[in-house]
Amino acid sequence: MKVSIRDLSKITGFSPATISNALNHKKGVNRETAQEIFRVARETGYLSANTVTKIRLLLFKKNGRIIEDTPFFQSLIEGFEEECHRLGYEMVISRADQRDPDYEEQVRELLHEPGAAVVVLATEMMEGDLEPYRNAPCPLVILDHWTESMEFNAVLINNADAARMITEHLLDNGHRKVGYLRGSFRIKGFRSRFVGFQTALRKRKVPYQEEYTVTLGTSLNEAYQDMLKYLEGDPKLPTAYFADNDMIALGAMKALQEKGYRVPEDVSLAGFDDLPFSEISSPALTTLRVPNREMGKMAVRRISELIEGIAPDAVTKTQVCPKIVYRNTVKRII
Repeated sequence: MKVSIRDLSKITGFSPATISNALNHKKGVNRETAQEIFRVARETGYLSANTVTKIRLLLFKKNGRIIEDTPFFQSLIEGFEEECHRLGYEMVISRADQRDPDYEEQVRELLHEPGAAVVVLATEMMEGDLEPYRNAPCPLVILDHWTESMEFNAVLINNADAARMITEHLLDNGHRKVGYLRGSFRIKGFRSRFVGFQTALRKRKVPYQEEYTVTLGTSLNEAYQDMLKYLEGDPKLPTAYFADNDMIALGAMKALQEKGYRVPEDVSLAGFDDLPFSEISSPALTTLRVPNREMGKMAVRRISELIEGIAPDAVTKTQVCPKIVYRNTVKRII
């Protein structure tokens, strides 16, 4: 005899309305209640083993140097968790390190897990790294990465336009010798930011000068040490730098200040990400604020649509748009 919602109500002690709301991922049911209802629904056969009740956030690592060295991702994960809770899904976090010998087997098992959808936090991915995720049997969304392929749903940052916008801010303040603090690990986001940086210069007919590009490590300490070493050669500096992210900008700023350069009087700086300590650095860093918490929520909403079969054949790439946070590291020189 088929189990009914009334049967589930008798077993769990929750009202039929609560049972229905939980099973349909509606608001108003707390996480513990929803998890208990789904557990009983599966055990009694009300839900099949393949019914998706869990969203797995898979943290992809190529070397861990980006996602482990910055607090940017904590806010994104918090938003992800909040939206899972709101929609009634269980959230699980896993890690997949490409350096592990059984990496592809790990991925295959996760993608074939019954009752689970997968969102891949793919910030560190390079070209070709999405291959093991192609033709995934479960609902799948790529977060903070994209590919020219039209087969992956994705939520990502509009890196190029944001970098163009903040470089134009430097140009609007009279800077014509604008340098680029280049992250040494060339994730796709950084490469796209460089394109935006170059676009701004080209639009304003300001030449790109390679001598003003400095390659720095992507952690705060690496950027600081690399910039110190660079400055020891007494190089000719531009009047302003755009950095691939705040960690690089803040590390470079510390090195500049130790070498006697004043920020922004001698060298202006602009970053990307608006990390929490960018507001309290001295001086406070002008940067781009990414709606990272909302990015996490958007990824959950998109995977939920795929789970529920809403427009299953429509592949989407959703871009979030950063905005400039004007602080104290850009000097007006006109």
